[in-house]
Amino acid sequence: MNNTDLGVLDAAQLAERYRRRDCSPLEATRAALERIERFNPAVNAYVHVDREGAEQAAHASARRWGKGEPLSAIDGVPVSLKDLTEVAGMPSREGSLTTSDAPRERDSPPARKLREAGAILLGKTNTPEFGWKGVTDNLVHGATRNPWDTRLTPGGSSGGAAAAAALNMGVLHQGGDSGGSIRIPAAFTGIFGFKPSFGWVPQWPPSQEPTLSHLGPMTRTVRDAAMLLNVIGRYDYHDPYAIRGQPDDWGDDIGQGIEGLRIAYSADLGYAQVDPQIAQRVREAADKLAALGAEVIEIDPGFASPLATFQTIWHTASLDMYLQLSASQRDRLDPGLVSNALRAESLSSVDLFRALSQRARLTQSLEHFNRDYHLLMTPSVSVEAFAVNHEVPPGSGMQDWVDWAPFSYPFNLSQQPAASVPCGFTDKGLPVGFQLAGGKFDDVRVLRACHAFMEQHPPRFPTMPNPIQQA
Repeated sequence: MNNTDLGVLDAAQLAERYRRRDCSPLEATRAALERIERFNPAVNAYVHVDREGAEQAAHASARRWGKGEPLSAIDGVPVSLKDLTEVAGMPSREGSLTTSDAPRERDSPPARKLREAGAILLGKTNTPEFGWKGVTDNLVHGATRNPWDTRLTPGGSSGGAAAAAALNMGVLHQGGDSGGSIRIPAAFTGIFGFKPSFGWVPQWPPSQEPTLSHLGPMTRTVRDAAMLLNVIGRYDYHDPYAIRGQPDDWGDDIGQGIEGLRIAYSADLGYAQVDPQIAQRVREAADKLAALGAEVIEIDPGFASPLATFQTIWHTASLDMYLQLSASQRDRLDPGLVSNALRAESLSSVDLFRALSQRARLTQSLEHFNRDYHLLMTPSVSVEAFAVNHEVPPGSGMQDWVDWAPFSYPFNLSQQPAASVPCGFTDKGLPVGFQLAGGKFDDVRVLRACHAFMEQHPPRFPTMPNPIQQA
């Protein structure tokens, strides 16, 4: 089997080939590195690649598989981590001129658990400065571009991970999501992205607003996402918000089908504006879920837009970060991030307290809704991918990324599991995704439903950057 063949395999396929000794982790790692070398100049997904460290780890993995003693099911599988995640020996610029390019001295919980599992850490993927917005560009590394059309954004803030997953530059990719940062780029690039229940994937150091932030997988298949979660989705005492009780096997229910599940389908949550083509693809996906045996009921969950609630918390966290920096550091920040932070200057402690109370009521409302419906289905985002280096679609009249991503941040406020599932393309050939969300800690059921859909309606991935233009 040649490198090109290895470069398109998923984690489950690689593990099976390692077991049969049809190929080695070193061959798979070199295939991933070769794809990075070919594709990354066009999309700027990776901002740091550790070729030497990856090959050394792959040699060690090959020896373990040769003895029949792999450390885990993803031993030898190439993995990337978002540049907001600390990895010992690699820089974490976090997209900011205020940070150092010196290698970090410690592993975050995901990086440490991946090393312990024998995964091959390829490098770091791009993010906007401190993950502050729903697209991916920064003053350190520039913009990440969408593999389907490099004139467009892949979304953000885990845009580097999404572009890497779409082109299989590595197999498993760790993203982070504080307001949609896994699900937004998953939708724009046509991959699977999953935000687990809050606290089940530990992180440290904490994000700027730690109660909104969820770490999770960005992959081509649900099974691969579960394989990654089986490693990083484990309790770690370093994270004070970490919660015990994760599934013994995150993929335990995959393959059971969805017959009998009650899925609430909301086209707009009762308040969002959605591009007609996006709405049409998602409605077709709802019909396909029904054809698989689910009971799909069109109904809104009954809450008003929580945008003001989210922005009060989000902007306050940005202001707190801003105030901790020196004057010279502030001068080096992305002007958009500064504007975002300063919007909180007019807020009072009462405003923040009221937002936290509103958040609690939203969570209560959604948890109550999930007593009657197993899952809630919506579009992942309301627009198709738009021009790179813009926060909103040019000419749209929108002011902020949350204007076109109204479906994601409610589930960061509620801390419930939510996924973006690829479900077709617009007339321009750009990916569309739908969101499935569940009650708190009902992650396995969300994964089960996503897998059932993707097994029957497999997504299509780009063979190279700009595949349509070059076809």
